[in-house]
Amino acid sequence: MPTPPPETRKAWISVLAKSPPARLAALLPRLPQHDLLRAPETGAVMVRGRVGGSGEPFNLGEMTVTRCSVRLVEGAVGHAWVQGRDTGHAIRAAVADALLQTDAAPEISRQVLQPLREEAAAVARARAEKAAATKVEFFTLVRGEDQ
Repeated sequence: MPTPPPETRKAWISVLAKSPPARLAALLPRLPQHDLLRAPETGAVMVRGRVGGSGEPFNLGEMTVTRCSVRLVEGAVGHAWVQGRDTGHAIRAAVADALLQTDAAPEISRQVLQPLREEAAAVARARAEKAAATKVEFFTLVRGEDQ
């Protein structure tokens, strides 16, 4: 199978990393045979921010992450970085990344990625609706002395 464009792979790695670990495990219950190239390691990364999204960057704080790299029997290599200390989530996400680079990609995309994307979109919509319900619109009434 040809190598996917980097934007495509970046998108599915993001979906896998942000997915709830239990949900990913339910969608991909059995993992194919694989070798650990980099066993799951937990560490910290510095999270950076910008004021207003365009200001000077600053160090916001550290976040715990777990990373993992695997190789399938077919030779495909998968990588994952997930938030927190869940080694199982990191392994499963790395295996899914590797599978998405094989002939199993259409099936994995349909059975794993599509449900995760739909569920993430539903969560984002619910969050946006909740925020919209608290929106306050300010307006000024014209007073008699202002005329």
